[in-house]
Amino acid sequence: MDLEFSKDDLAFRDEVRAFIAEAFDDDMRAHMAQSKNGHIDKDGQVRWLKRLNEKGWIAPDWPTEYGGTGWSHAQKYVYDMEMALAGAPSTSNMGLKMCAPVVMAFGTPEQKAQHLPKILATDAWWCQGYSEPGSGSDLASLSMKAERDGDHYVLSGSKIWTTYAQWADWMFCLVRTSNEEIRQKGISFLLLDMNTPGITIVPLPTLDGPPEGDQEINQVFFDNVRVPVSNRIGEEGQGWTYAKYLLQFERGNPYAAGLTNQLAKVKKIAAVEASDGGTRLIDDPDFRRKLSELQIKVDVLNATELRMFSARTAGEAMGASSSMLKLEGSQAQQAVTELALEAAGIYGQPFVRDTWAEIRGERNEPRAGPDYAATLAPTYFNYRKTSIYAGSNEIQHNIMAKMVLGL
Repeated sequence: MDLEFSKDDLAFRDEVRAFIAEAFDDDMRAHMAQSKNGHIDKDGQVRWLKRLNEKGWIAPDWPTEYGGTGWSHAQKYVYDMEMALAGAPSTSNMGLKMCAPVVMAFGTPEQKAQHLPKILATDAWWCQGYSEPGSGSDLASLSMKAERDGDHYVLSGSKIWTTYAQWADWMFCLVRTSNEEIRQKGISFLLLDMNTPGITIVPLPTLDGPPEGDQEINQVFFDNVRVPVSNRIGEEGQGWTYAKYLLQFERGNPYAAGLTNQLAKVKKIAAVEASDGGTRLIDDPDFRRKLSELQIKVDVLNATELRMFSARTAGEAMGASSSMLKLEGSQAQQAVTELALEAAGIYGQPFVRDTWAEIRGERNEPRAGPDYAATLAPTYFNYRKTSIYAGSNEIQHNIMAKMVLGL
């Protein structure tokens, strides 16, 4: 694998930087600087995605026939790294990176025509209906029923941990259409309109204390919700196959670029905060050791991602190797938030419930400490989830042992 960038790659890097400087406006920057979870509000995310779409850069991983960029692996790497280093918005529209690949691979021509253009244009927001109370990492145990009634399925049950369901126009959802001895065989994959009668969304509070209406997760209840059979992806009872395909994209995302940006913030904090000995924390040997160990992990993860994504460019499927990225990436994310709290010292302790209040002109009292401190504790608490979502890290170990190592 050639790690040297060509003149064209470097020119592309300059183009990406110029785009970010223009499109990443002051309002987005302010919200990102005070974000507890790496996301901004829906209006900001939609505005950012539409700007990417206008540039033709919204879907780097899509085939060109559906609106993808046709970039080389090197260009994708440069793009991801520059976006992360600039602190540009990360987006939670799951239609773009998770549902769309399944529709492309297994959907009907009608489903592709109905959904892909709207996903690309950010005219429809999507959420994921996988986990249920009692069915998280053991997803095959899901029990939400979808009973056939003529040309419709009737859904009853609930989904939980549903990210930004309150914003969603559509959900891609796993449901149980039959009870089989092998549980995976009775699962089907449906697309459903979130405005369908019988759907109720209930916010779930989290330790990072999000502002009202901007909560990250919800529980969604279904009371005899009628979904057309034509909204089913592929064959009935084959949803597990499509779900496994989707998980390659959910778990196989790059982590190193974002971690590089987060580490840079920790270094800036450590350069101004004092150690117990009175010197700059960045000069404290013990703290430098922790920082160096984490930097090495990020560098190793970066090299691994380059190798794996190069293989994808050559036509190889990500497969179960995506579990390795999810495992190592999530652990590194948690370690960075822990080190950031340590670097801030006493300023990392006060908990600011609404870090966007000042931006919105709603803050009446001064905060304790510098502005960067307000997000550190909430982000730390929020990132406790990373080793659980998309399949817990224990599950990732099992997948790698079985599918990669053949144990």
